[in-house]
Amino acid sequence: MDTGEGPRTVKGVLAEIKDSSELMVDLAYAAVFFQDEDLAREVTRLEERMFSHLHDLRKLSILSARSPEDAEHMAGVLEIGSAVEHIADAADDIARVVSSGLGIVEDLRQDLRHADEVHSRTKVREGAPAVGQTLRALSMPVEIGMWVLARRRGGEWDLDPGPDYVVTTGDVLLMKGPEDGINLARELMGAPPLPEPPERAEIVLSDLDRAVDLLVEMKNSAEVAVGLAYSALLFNDQALSAEVSNLEARSDAIHDELESWVLRSAQEARNPDDLRGLIRLAHASEMIFDSAREMTRLVEKGEELHPVIAAALVESDEVGHESVVGEGAPAANRSIKDLSVETETGMFILAVQRGRRWTYRPKASFVFQPGDRVIAIGPPEGGEELDDLVGMRREMAQA
Repeated sequence: MDTGEGPRTVKGVLAEIKDSSELMVDLAYAAVFFQDEDLAREVTRLEERMFSHLHDLRKLSILSARSPEDAEHMAGVLEIGSAVEHIADAADDIARVVSSGLGIVEDLRQDLRHADEVHSRTKVREGAPAVGQTLRALSMPVEIGMWVLARRRGGEWDLDPGPDYVVTTGDVLLMKGPEDGINLARELMGAPPLPEPPERAEIVLSDLDRAVDLLVEMKNSAEVAVGLAYSALLFNDQALSAEVSNLEARSDAIHDELESWVLRSAQEARNPDDLRGLIRLAHASEMIFDSAREMTRLVEKGEELHPVIAAALVESDEVGHESVVGEGAPAANRSIKDLSVETETGMFILAVQRGRRWTYRPKASFVFQPGDRVIAIGPPEGGEELDDLVGMRREMAQA
């Protein structure tokens, strides 16, 4: 089988499909947050392009199978491609909440500001530090944990601009990353910091508040489940696969509870279509959980994975990374918040294993201990930064 470099190999197409599906999910949630129909339409356009990629993956997989053993391995690749396709379908469903005019309750937009990863839309000002620099030179994912998803110049969106894109005055950048990275990115673009949100006076949660909180939890957990699924494939790790299964099972219960709160909140909603939007978003999140679970079935069964799968995951924009906290490391006995892990390394901590116990999506107050196994996702360069933080020393490969 051809696994060499090039635009039309199984490895290259699989990596492109993975990156495209993740971009679609990010853009879809950004469309919801900003109530932007143009972004929603871009998601639909990406889905149409995804069909072409999937066709190429199927064709290349068939051409690569020269024996029954090859065919069995390629079946696994196609199963993963199918799961990624379902993630793309879910992203399109999220975007259609905006393009179909179903509506979004304002409480959801407020809560999305404090999700695990949030979106920001910033205009580049004249004289900004970033003007004239490429994304490669700025190295924002590693330096401050922020990713540029898209750039608008004039009336056109350029989706997923490459590392050679030069930041220009007047460009509007759509970015995602940790909440504390937003103002760092705005400073680079010459924009003033966002004002601190006013404290919300209400203490008693309404039925609608509870539904919105559950939906944000589903969004966060679904993204973690996908990251863990890719990591399970990369490391061929059954323990990670089991955690994805646990998350998917919990998502069913959360989904049922959310629907119950939505129905109870019918009287307080100003627009019934807003509630339909919540239900549609919850269903799309559930599809993402199911897709993550689908990806890990091969690992769960203990089947041998073709090396091209791990090679494709390593080649993608965001990669899974595994580290272990060492004795006397900078991270030992310090919290994620104290270390500013995301803005210092660009890596998002998906899960931590301590003994036999897993903590997925650890909170900012989580304190690392020596021996903790850390599973993270982020830019390839961020892995080295994380290793330094946790005191992980790797043997250099022999020439």
